[in-house]
Amino acid sequence: MAQATPQPGAPVDPYRAYNFKLLINGVTNGHFTEVSGLEFTIQRLAYREAGNDRIRYVPGQVDYEPITLHFGLTSSREIWDWVNGAAKGTVSRRNVSIALYDAAGTTEVLRWNVINAWPTRWRGAHLNTLAQEIAIESIALAYESLELETGSGTAAKPTS
Repeated sequence: MAQATPQPGAPVDPYRAYNFKLLINGVTNGHFTEVSGLEFTIQRLAYREAGNDRIRYVPGQVDYEPITLHFGLTSSREIWDWVNGAAKGTVSRRNVSIALYDAAGTTEVLRWNVINAWPTRWRGAHLNTLAQEIAIESIALAYESLELETGSGTAAKPTS
């Protein structure tokens, strides 16, 4: 059954921020606890028309901010090998998809495809003998472009 399109002016419930999956090169990575920094800025360039004292603004380049991924520390070396490879000069660009699900967690409602991402920062877990928390690491990813899909979509294709 097709989902009804909201009518203008009709109240629409916002999506919940806790039901998401992260895919790297099309493979689901289920240990991620938080994604932050999903944003970009379009530069504003001043333009003065000849014979006119009014300044107009035109759009310039798009600046994509790094995305930070937080994840529980496990014995898996996949993320560490990706970050460490970049630190040693072997940058492996990967396509990352962030899929947001409905409140029940059963239907994908939005997907952000982060194109040609590569790690720019790694932060190890804070360790404390008095804490009873999960050990959380994080990485920051630089990327070239961002796409948005609505409804059930597929991950961006890897570019190696």
